[in-house]
Amino acid sequence: MTVNDLPIIDLSPLFEETQEGLRKVASELGHAARTIGFFYVKNHAVDKELIKDVFAASKAFFDLEEDAKRELAKDFFKTNRGYVPINGECLDPTKSPDLKEAFNIGLDLQPEDPRILSAEPFRAVNLWPNLPMWRDIMLQYYNVLWSLGRQLHKAIAVDLDAPQDYFEDKLDAPMATLRLLHYPPQTDHVKAGQIGAGLHTDYGNLTILLPDETGGLEVQRRDGTWIEAPTIEDTFLCNIGDCLMRWTNDIYVSTPHRVINSAEKDRYSIAFFLDPNPEAEVFCLEGCQSPDRPSLYPPVSAAEYLQMKLDAAYDPVKGR
Repeated sequence: MTVNDLPIIDLSPLFEETQEGLRKVASELGHAARTIGFFYVKNHAVDKELIKDVFAASKAFFDLEEDAKRELAKDFFKTNRGYVPINGECLDPTKSPDLKEAFNIGLDLQPEDPRILSAEPFRAVNLWPNLPMWRDIMLQYYNVLWSLGRQLHKAIAVDLDAPQDYFEDKLDAPMATLRLLHYPPQTDHVKAGQIGAGLHTDYGNLTILLPDETGGLEVQRRDGTWIEAPTIEDTFLCNIGDCLMRWTNDIYVSTPHRVINSAEKDRYSIAFFLDPNPEAEVFCLEGCQSPDRPSLYPPVSAAEYLQMKLDAAYDPVKGR
């Protein structure tokens, strides 16, 4: 089943924990990853009440006064944690900054954690607004999506002729980011060429997106045409990121996409970006290279790779 050429993958067989079920999901996921790079997943086992709670908590944060939100923007460029104001990010450096605001949450570490004390790349203490139950809701959702992402990586590994647990020790302390997003309505007063999120590909291995019903996400086909990626109830919309594309020697594809909020109301979405552990070495998998298809990229640590990507997105807006 597909919607606008985007496949819908039933994850029920994956949770049966049989080799047959794993191979079925692996085949469907692998086909999507090699072609359009986007796919929906249903029967994902994430609790509906938790999804409602995380949307409500997200809206409560973005409804705060601007000064209260900006208090949580300290050292964002160093830590990738906390608040990003409107015009604070430029995903397409050839265009005006994005018409959106965001809040980033990473792996939750205490100040005394050795990884914090040693200034390990992309390790930082999360920042939290003073809202009831907010931290608990976000961390519960973070952990559930982290688990779902690791399950999906089992299918990815099988599709790539690697052991099913190949990615497990590369995702057990990831640079994963839970990102809350708010897109105000686009009005006649926006800057020339400004949209909700500029044309871009995602940076990590896998994105698991939960958009609201407003719509606005558009995906670019290989022929350059655009298709809408509508919200489908009880599904997540997933896409391959640049890091996994590199790991697979460009066999998997990360697909350009953008957000245009043409509705006359606010748009909210919740994205979980699953990046590997910072020290994980990203190199061409054995099953993705051959004499006729040699490795295209040198090995790089996941932290170095993510830093390159973030620098490109934030350099145009630093100092604004």
